[in-house]
Amino acid sequence: MSDFFISCVFKIILSFIAGFIFGLERKFRQQVVGMRTLILICCSSSMLSILSEWISIQSGAADTARIAAGVISGIGFLGAGVIMKTGLNVKGLTSAAVIWADSTIGLCIGEGLYIPSFFLLAVFILSLVLLEKIEKRWFPAGRSKSLHLTFNVGKMDMAHLRKVVVETGFVINDVNITQLLETEQTIVHYSVSAPKINDYSKFIDELNKVAPLLEVSITG
Repeated sequence: MSDFFISCVFKIILSFIAGFIFGLERKFRQQVVGMRTLILICCSSSMLSILSEWISIQSGAADTARIAAGVISGIGFLGAGVIMKTGLNVKGLTSAAVIWADSTIGLCIGEGLYIPSFFLLAVFILSLVLLEKIEKRWFPAGRSKSLHLTFNVGKMDMAHLRKVVVETGFVINDVNITQLLETEQTIVHYSVSAPKINDYSKFIDELNKVAPLLEVSITG
């Protein structure tokens, strides 16, 4: 077996490891993109990079950057597939970025840039794991929660209610309102980014000033 093909096998193995590590990180977070997907992307990108080099060797003159450019352009379609919009919320942006990063590392391994590739992989994984903890600690409004409120009125001042919720520190991402005509009740469900609050008694008092409150629940 020639040195070129030994090098190909080595590169594919490294690509498998890189994709596997990315996949583990996504699976631990219960994201749509998993190990198999990221392994396939990384190994395929690496192989396409090898193919570009092989074409150059066989033809003697070829634009080796063309295949890599095509991979980077095409990977955008896969990234778009994991981005989902629910109401005012957009999910999957990080997973889309992981797909693009995974492809980049695969291309780098395919070109034989082993040390830069795994240094980049380490930076990516540390960013995904450690920066999330920093964001949760220093930017608590990033915690996604569901705020469910039931009022004993058929009609109410929604502008006043929104003001109370926002002034408490919640960032409203989406809202659903249900009015029960038979019982004259109003049910409001907010999807929010919540601050770290240990005592909600003041918040509940303010809600009761808006309208008689029957039930309040904060989950997430």
